[in-house]
Amino acid sequence: MEIGLMLLRLVVGLTVTAHGAQKLFGIFGGDGIAGTGQFFDSIGFRPGRVMATVAGLAEGLGGLAFALGLLTPLASAAILATMAVAIWGVHFDKGFFAQEGGYEYPLVIGAVALSVAFTGAGSLSVDGWLGLPLAGAEWGVAALGFGLAGALPPLVARAAVTRQHA
Repeated sequence: MEIGLMLLRLVVGLTVTAHGAQKLFGIFGGDGIAGTGQFFDSIGFRPGRVMATVAGLAEGLGGLAFALGLLTPLASAAILATMAVAIWGVHFDKGFFAQEGGYEYPLVIGAVALSVAFTGAGSLSVDGWLGLPLAGAEWGVAALGFGLAGALPPLVARAAVTRQHA
């Protein structure tokens, strides 16, 4: 069980980290802060460069901490926040399936992050090695609350921009 949990954290965490690196550094086929910022501006997330930086840091640092199992509920909250923004701010109106641009992928990533916040990172993690008891319903609920709270500012700001241009 511990190896399976570690593999799940590594694959999901490093995948999210790579998405953050795309935004921050323009590697792995990404557009960097300037290009991602332009895209964010075009869909109402303003100022785009700031939003791209925040999203890139949340994905990069949150994903890396998640992969390591380091302060896992906080890492899960960072991932959940960015996935919630992606779902409601970018993909929701395109339906469910990813091939149509839908929210399937960020939903799965967010659900994995939240699930691990509830179960804990396991013994093969930094949390486990440090003896941090960061598992259980209270940690999962905290990650959910902080993740959704983290998603609100960019979504509310985007809604205000969208109303101004309607």
